[in-house]
Amino acid sequence: MAAPQPAGSIAALSQEAADCRLCSLCETRRQVVFGSGNPHADLLLIGEAPGQEEDRQGEPFVGRAGQLLDGMLRALQLQRDDVYIMNTIKCRPPNNRDPQPDELEACHHWLAQQLALLQPKVICLLGRVAARTLLQQDARLADLRGCWHDYHGIPTLVTYHPAYLLRTPRDKSRSWQDLQMLVGRLNSASAAAQHTA
Repeated sequence: MAAPQPAGSIAALSQEAADCRLCSLCETRRQVVFGSGNPHADLLLIGEAPGQEEDRQGEPFVGRAGQLLDGMLRALQLQRDDVYIMNTIKCRPPNNRDPQPDELEACHHWLAQQLALLQPKVICLLGRVAARTLLQQDARLADLRGCWHDYHGIPTLVTYHPAYLLRTPRDKSRSWQDLQMLVGRLNSASAAAQHTA
């Protein structure tokens, strides 16, 4: 039997979210795709919404885009267990369309609680929807990437969604530049934590 989860844990919040009916996506989903990885990780990756394979397996980024994300993490000498991965919304929109504003608003309840519990040192936003949702900016992704943003005191970087990179491989070099910025900030955060320990 699994050990009971403490109140206020990511696992407990995930169990609570599993029955969510705050928007109409609950009618078409197979299951809530809450998040996966290490809840104590320094790095949090946020995409937009589960796709068909994620809806089937109950885990974020497990399709072709997830395989590319795994490769990106390996290039940074990271594994999935070294980070936490989630989406702005927890249920698959029909036909993998972009989340609607009312769906994003309804799911913000879960997103905000996840962020409060995870407390990452660095956030990486994957794609336009995640960037606009968290940063509350209606700018193009090209204008948001390549520099650091602040999300409630947490350094936040915007880069391309892996699904976009599958369709537009010419931008992989730009994505690699973003990842180099990301690993530099992670190394700085790790060094600062060791210095204060």
